[in-house]
Amino acid sequence: EFEYYIFILYSQVLKAEYFSPGKGQQQMYKLDIGWPKSPEHFTGQTFCVAVDSLHGLVYVGQRGDNVPKVLVFSEEGYFLHSWNDTVEMPHGIFVWNTVIGSSVWITDVGTGKYGHTVKQYSPLGKLMQVLGTPGNAGSSLIPLQFDQPAELFVEETGDIYVVDGDGGMNNRLIKLSDDYKEIWLTGTNGSGIGQFKIPHSVTVDAYGRVWVADRGNKRIQVFDKATGEWLGSWSGCFSEDGPYSVRFTADYKYLIVAQLNINRLAILAAPPVGSIGDCVMVQSVQLADETKPHLVDVDMRSGAVYVAEIGAQQVQKYVPL
Repeated sequence: EFEYYIFILYSQVLKAEYFSPGKGQQQMYKLDIGWPKSPEHFTGQTFCVAVDSLHGLVYVGQRGDNVPKVLVFSEEGYFLHSWNDTVEMPHGIFVWNTVIGSSVWITDVGTGKYGHTVKQYSPLGKLMQVLGTPGNAGSSLIPLQFDQPAELFVEETGDIYVVDGDGGMNNRLIKLSDDYKEIWLTGTNGSGIGQFKIPHSVTVDAYGRVWVADRGNKRIQVFDKATGEWLGSWSGCFSEDGPYSVRFTADYKYLIVAQLNINRLAILAAPPVGSIGDCVMVQSVQLADETKPHLVDVDMRSGAVYVAEIGAQQVQKYVPL
């Protein structure tokens, strides 16, 4: 069994490390095969990962019976600690840094007494804030009543963007103020402009635009962060598989998108201000079969990309070359 595991690991490394960029292109990322130092701490299905660039920490959300739901590593790959309270089924995770401290936000899609909520924790796992009614799947009529909220992004100001709808009744993007009041809300179930089918991941760029992985519609949609106005959409790169996650590189030049069913990371050129156009794939990283990359995060200081892989039950780190 051990030899088989080593073989699988080795073939994954080979596959991931030597993916082929397009003609005349330099490879952009390389797998860090030494991260983490002790992969045996991954004991469940790893659904999400968040980087605290300021403090050099990496948070991993995993699911399973009797497993710690949140693991904390250093950016060098050392396991630091874990916590488990009040997290049922983590789906998305995000670290928010402010002048006074950092906190960890988690979307919980569980159906038990903690589920259908967006929760804020201290870095050590103390529950600080719960948005939504725990255990109650929401309706689109009540802004803060979530139904399987997929992911969130928190700005430095404290404004929060939540994509609500990992297969539940709601298919929407909501912006909340730092005191958790609705600023705007957009989206219903459908495939029209501004509608969603499983809005799965959300991020904000440096130019006031909100990017949403509209997974079921196989497209990314873009909105104005101040007004919620629809600005455009990208579908040309997703004929094979919808986008599961959206994250910008540290310089905001590229968008990194995970495509779970084809085990691929797509690296797309970020558009200039004013024009969304359609997507241009600059490069792709082909992962091993059955890796199933679900959500990613980027270290905004080092540029490293962390990929939470449900199939491989691990998080992998890619470093820019």
